[in-house]
Amino acid sequence: MARLRSNARALFWPSLALIVVAGGVGFFAGRVSEVWEVVLLWSAAAVATLLLFLLPLAVWLSRRYTVTTRRLILRHGFFVRVRQELLHSRGYDVAVKRTWLQSMFRSGDVRINSGLDHPVVLKDVPKADQVQRALSELMEHAQTIVAVRRQQSESVSDETTVWGSR
Repeated sequence: MARLRSNARALFWPSLALIVVAGGVGFFAGRVSEVWEVVLLWSAAAVATLLLFLLPLAVWLSRRYTVTTRRLILRHGFFVRVRQELLHSRGYDVAVKRTWLQSMFRSGDVRINSGLDHPVVLKDVPKADQVQRALSELMEHAQTIVAVRRQQSESVSDETTVWGSR
């Protein structure tokens, strides 16, 4: 049904750092004349780009939430991938928590409490209210389907069974 990531607002500071590094390299590249200074400048720019831009980008890209009609799938991790699934038919509580900045961008932290382990948090999800409503509706729909199936399997038939014969 939906694939979600955290709000792209998380990449604001890394993008700003990339712009500053590119501007700094452009400014200082014409001013240094020694070979070791050029190598030092480009090496520092590469390390700063790696630590300040590429690493936060990889972390942001590695976290994904998938909502299907049957379950909620959470994936995160870069070198070690972790996948967690929550079935809608099990039932859970859904709550939204927002900071003032998240309220400005209509995002929020969706907190899912299944009652067994620690709560699962979908961090800084865009349109958090819609995600909360969708998860609640999917959970209710899944529980009614499971209840109907359980009721059908446990119902006693009207037929009389003869045990043995005389």
